[in-house]
Amino acid sequence: MWQAEVRVDLDAIRENVSRLRSGTTAEVMAVVKADGYGHGMVPAARASLDGGASWLGVCTLDEALALRRAGITAPVLAWLLAPGLPLEEGIGAGVDLAVASLPQLDEMIEASRRADRPAQLHLKIDTGLSRGGATVADWPALLEAAAKAQSDGLVEVVGVWSHFVYADMPGHPTTDRQLAVFHEGLAMAEQAGLRPRYRHLANSAAALTRPDTHFDLVRPGLAVYGLSPVAGETFGLRPAMTARARVILAKRVPAGTGVSYGHTYTTDRETNLAVVPLGYADGVPRHASNCGPVHLAGTRRTISGRVCMDQFVLDCGDDEVAAGDVVTLFGSGADGEPTADDWAEAVDTINYEIVTRFGSSRVPRVYDGERP
Repeated sequence: MWQAEVRVDLDAIRENVSRLRSGTTAEVMAVVKADGYGHGMVPAARASLDGGASWLGVCTLDEALALRRAGITAPVLAWLLAPGLPLEEGIGAGVDLAVASLPQLDEMIEASRRADRPAQLHLKIDTGLSRGGATVADWPALLEAAAKAQSDGLVEVVGVWSHFVYADMPGHPTTDRQLAVFHEGLAMAEQAGLRPRYRHLANSAAALTRPDTHFDLVRPGLAVYGLSPVAGETFGLRPAMTARARVILAKRVPAGTGVSYGHTYTTDRETNLAVVPLGYADGVPRHASNCGPVHLAGTRRTISGRVCMDQFVLDCGDDEVAAGDVVTLFGSGADGEPTADDWAEAVDTINYEIVTRFGSSRVPRVYDGERP
């Protein structure tokens, strides 16, 4: 018997990746960073590869090495790399690495020497996000140094890439401006003697709405897990995660009963309360206090009072509830339960944050559709 669980439908991930793959002539890099957006990095990676992805994307070197330790041999790109990391371990494991500055390139060169093999690099240009990537002003020097290191046999420039600001708003003019800067950056790379096999720019939203940005590789993340990056559109994707728990206590209380910390909720009549063993330690946002939607006994309900570290309370009125009844926080919506989008709207955040919160050490993930 389980108390709380996160169920992940791996067939949904396979189908979502297959749908993405069918919509482009580019290869697909399934982004499985952040523990597969809360779905479990290794199972999500395997399901994505089954669905037609040929690449995997992660942020950290540790994530990339964990994929290798799990026996996954597909190409992997890691792109968030602090100074001083044992990059030679990634190079030795055949992990592709991102570079956005001359000091970072120097580290890659030294790590290549230690690994006794060339680093496979993806040079990143900042086309407008002002986050990772070399600025347009610094780009020529990075290209020149990378071309020299490649000619010396120390590195291989496999890719050139960037990231969008407003791809979730398909008509935003910034997207076109970034695309133009990316084209300019590619032309400069060619002038420097670099002809990378992979040019990549498109995230989930661009993969679904802007085929002119696909180039050789697209990098869907959120869409892999069945969630839409564009408000009001589903694109036929199927959400893969369901979060649920069992009521641990049901009790009848009188009108005027304060509920949970601070008594921010007070019953207005005699009513049935249900205590649910999930809290902010498990991924339930504290901002869901008095607004988080759930599904219990065939009815949508709202969290009553503050979300605690380990539990929250539901006011169920005169509906009969009992310990052991199943409360679904979110899922695909097919059975009337809230979705991650419903939760995002309720707590004023994005669906990305909702799913990545779940799957703590005490809430097990259960996988449907596992393959040997």
